[in-house]
Amino acid sequence: MKHTSDVIIIGGGVIGASIAYHLAKRGQSVTLLERSRLGTEASAAAAGMLGAQSEMEDTGPLFQWARQSRAMFPELSEELKSLTGIDIGLVREGLLNVALSDAQEQELRAREKLQRAAGERAEWLSAAAAAELEPALSEATRGALYLPEDGQVEAPMLAAAFAQAARVLGAKLQEFAQVQGLLTERNRIIGVMTSEGPLYSDRVVVAAGTWSGQLMAGSGIDLPVYPVKGECFSVLTEKRELQKTLFTPGCYIVPKAGGRLLVGATVVPNSYDRKVSLAGLTDLMARAKQLMPAIGEAEWEKTWSGLRPQTPDGMPYIGKVPLFEGLFAACGHYRNGILLSPITGKVIAQLVSGEDAGSLQPDLDSFSPDLSGASKRAESGRLKGEELHSIEAAH
Repeated sequence: MKHTSDVIIIGGGVIGASIAYHLAKRGQSVTLLERSRLGTEASAAAAGMLGAQSEMEDTGPLFQWARQSRAMFPELSEELKSLTGIDIGLVREGLLNVALSDAQEQELRAREKLQRAAGERAEWLSAAAAAELEPALSEATRGALYLPEDGQVEAPMLAAAFAQAARVLGAKLQEFAQVQGLLTERNRIIGVMTSEGPLYSDRVVVAAGTWSGQLMAGSGIDLPVYPVKGECFSVLTEKRELQKTLFTPGCYIVPKAGGRLLVGATVVPNSYDRKVSLAGLTDLMARAKQLMPAIGEAEWEKTWSGLRPQTPDGMPYIGKVPLFEGLFAACGHYRNGILLSPITGKVIAQLVSGEDAGSLQPDLDSFSPDLSGASKRAESGRLKGEELHSIEAAH
């Protein structure tokens, strides 16, 4: 049995590419397998927000990872550009989490206190102060939570840069490589079966987004991941109408280069249907106009959708899969794949290389793919599906 490489990674999105990059940096030989084109699924559809504070509703493990990962981007941006020439479009203009109702204002004021207590910068702005920062805001604005550290990148460029950097460092990236299942022997992973035949390695990382659970189920591993479709659209403006990202429940508007505004995103759980619906767009447009009325005068550009990989408790699966030695998972990042890609890649590379996760280990335990009754993850209590869908619907 001839090993293909030290490590096989299944999935060529931003998570898989980040893992490949960080492993290649450590001198590991890597084979990354992608069933279609690199970075063309959820990574290509993402808005690229680095919402470490705007997306988090508590200061638990996911928040801790999010803010550490966000802090990695400035150095990472330079590193990737040096290796590949690709500019990931890092923008650090901050974000306005906008309140359009009394209930939203109360929630955001409470979140300001929570964020400040955690040592983060957060400032509640009156409607007048928010309008001074962003004059395009609606008169319906009750105020906004200003998060100056949150930013954004060009998500497709980040995925492409990770992949290209991994290739520069010696990783082998194979597109249109159909993985049919995992190869195991007793309680060990020994490789993967592809449509072209077996590839062998004693370390395999599953980072296949919404298809990760299906892939592992064939080996008796119950790691549920389901898709949440998000529909988006973009428009063009003659001049730059926004400096900062606007975020409110059910809608965000992200300003991109060249006067482009990216608007998202609907929430359709358990749907693999990639079609963009008129109903979804109509609702999204109404929300965007409520947030920023002038967007109604912008020139239409295009629509698209993506399938965000979600888990039953809303936490990603990151770490060793206990059923088989040498098997690792990095999936279920839902809306935070772009944001968490640097830290996920680094930590999985550490684990695969036999290194200790150090100070990140306590948080890593909360993301464990071990769903047995003895695990910390199981003890923490998992949200019921209908509860999670209710939370998703609110966004």
